Amino acid sequence: MVSKEDIKNGLTELGVKPGMILEVHSSLSSFGQVDGGAITVIDALKEIVTEEGSIFMPALRLSKELELTNEDQELGITVKIKVLPRDEKRTAMGIIADTFRTLPDTYTGADVISTSGWGKHGKEALIGGLRYAIDNGGKALLFGVDIYKLTAMHYVEDSTPEDINKISAPTEEVNKKYPPDEWFMEAGHPPVLAWYKVQDEAMQRGLIKETYIGDCKVWFMDIKEVISIYENMIKTDPYGLWGLK
Repeated sequence: MVSKEDIKNGLTELGVKPGMILEVHSSLSSFGQVDGGAITVIDALKEIVTEEGSIFMPALRLSKELELTNEDQELGITVKIKVLPRDEKRTAMGIIADTFRTLPDTYTGADVISTSGWGKHGKEALIGGLRYAIDNGGKALLFGVDIYKLTAMHYVEDSTPEDINKISAPTEEVNKKYPPDEWFMEAGHPPVLAWYKVQDEAMQRGLIKETYIGDCKVWFMDIKEVISIYENMIKTDPYGLWGLK
């Protein structure tokens, strides 16, 4: 059984300190068993960073990926996700993030793609999502998940060539069957999972610190240092990055 003190000790070992700005992504089940569940993890984070710090978590109102039907596959659909109503309690963000966004001292945006924030600069979640964390020395904590949960990565994708973006864009036929205001769909993907190249490079440079809390592997990193690797790869060799040459 993982206790709050176990979590706080692990975070301290990684270098989490009072006043820090954190982007947090998590899988509660990765810990094994946590005494008190999701709220214990949240309380441990708050006690470490204090109200002089800030915590941001994803608040995307999206379901987990749904099973594709034969008709979906014939339409070329590769990802099928439902947009959830505002009062939905559980999303694909995980129970820690879902609990965090409903707490009375948390600021959470109303859009489908939103961020939740707490602490000194928590209200920035309503203004620019993770932009404040990225631009002000924020750190990322990944509890039992990898770089494909690091939402900040999307903030440097503006220079991605449009023909690469179009690879996963749903067709008009898909959008007719699954209206974009109700569904998040993809209809294709590049041959390479590019973000793992970024993760490998960050590991090689020693930018990711790692520890275990219970059974949970926890990664700690500077957000801007890691996403800058991705940004540079996009600008210098986007087609190689996604295995398109």
